[in-house]
Amino acid sequence: QVQLVESGGGSVQAGGSLRLSCVASRTSGCSGSKIMGWYRQAQGKEREFVSNIYSDGSANYADFVKGRFAISQDNPKITLYLQMNSLKPEDTATYFCKLECWYRERWFPFWGQGTQVTVSS
Repeated sequence: QVQLVESGGGSVQAGGSLRLSCVASRTSGCSGSKIMGWYRQAQGKEREFVSNIYSDGSANYADFVKGRFAISQDNPKITLYLQMNSLKPEDTATYFCKLECWYRERWFPFWGQGTQVTVSS
């Protein structure tokens, strides 16, 4: 079973930066196409998409983070990063890492436990 462990969360003031990391392990069954991404969930709200990146390096971002956040990955180690700059109080949320593995003509999703990001004004 794939395991994802996030780190790098914390408390910062508005305008500050954080870098989140997500390390994937037990991925031997995930040898095909992969999509890794970040989602977030603020208290009392639904989980929402932040950014994702494909194996070929192409990335997508939610409009509310474009120009502020940057996603990257280290393919050999299957490690995912999210550089977050110009943080705003509304970025406060638990950030989750997601790995999707293509297997037998469907995507299988795996989630990490999340890391808390708190931005104060």
